[in-house]
Amino acid sequence: MFSSLSGFARFISVERGFMLFMISVGASFLTAETAVWSSALFLGLIAFCIWSAADSINNVFDVELDVLSDPLRAEFTKRLGKVGLIIVFVFTGLSLALGAATMMPLVFLFVALGLVFGVLYSVPPFRLRKTRYKPVVNFTVGAVPVMIVAAYFGVSSFSVVSLVVLIGVTTAVNSLWEDLADYASDFASGARTVPVMFGFRVGLLFTVAMGYAMIPLMVLVGVFFELPLLYYVALSVLAVFISLRLIQKRQILLSAIEVDSKHLFGLGETLARDFVVIAIMFTLTLMLSSLLKIPNVLF
Repeated sequence: MFSSLSGFARFISVERGFMLFMISVGASFLTAETAVWSSALFLGLIAFCIWSAADSINNVFDVELDVLSDPLRAEFTKRLGKVGLIIVFVFTGLSLALGAATMMPLVFLFVALGLVFGVLYSVPPFRLRKTRYKPVVNFTVGAVPVMIVAAYFGVSSFSVVSLVVLIGVTTAVNSLWEDLADYASDFASGARTVPVMFGFRVGLLFTVAMGYAMIPLMVLVGVFFELPLLYYVALSVLAVFISLRLIQKRQILLSAIEVDSKHLFGLGETLARDFVVIAIMFTLTLMLSSLLKIPNVLF
């Protein structure tokens, strides 16, 4: 039973679904500026369902590639067979039903938009997941949940726009890290992702640079929403953590090692896992910071 639950969690990438859930909850408190618990949890559930639908359909069509990059998930997906598509339809239906339940056309539109981008990302003949445009599509993964929140509360301030951009960029950079982790399978399948097109080392250095470029935007969002000190402390800790990791691995990152070096590939996979942890910790901090802004939030 545990293996089935673990496989299902891999199939829908539950950790990233939870990350988007936290993003929606935090964005709800920041946008409404009050303890809207029921609305926040409801919008978080919508974001989780959209992600689960989009990622499960990607894993259905990516099963052969996952044999190299994630053999455990590939094995579970193959065992599912047609049940995998049923899971896709269930989460798609839930997303649309929850969006329709708001009786807000703009909310429903953004829900549908998130699902459409999920199809464009994964399903032939589009398969943008195998192109250089993958980060652009992944931008919508983070942006759409915040746009749904903004539409739900009828807010379109510059602060909210900055939050949309920040979360969108976060998921876009996360997709670049995924490309590094999936380099072997992408290269073998003829995908045209950034690391395949420009070389693994250039792709790795570019992704690291993009990660650091997010820091000013994170600070800007904190200033716009007047987030508490906790936000900046956590941001500093995360920045120091990844910096120490890069310093520790600087010889592998910068030395003249052949591009097919197992050490270099291993570094890419390690940093990809690190960034997932950092992204989850950042979104958790953002959610907690949004709660701390509200007086008597637990009452």
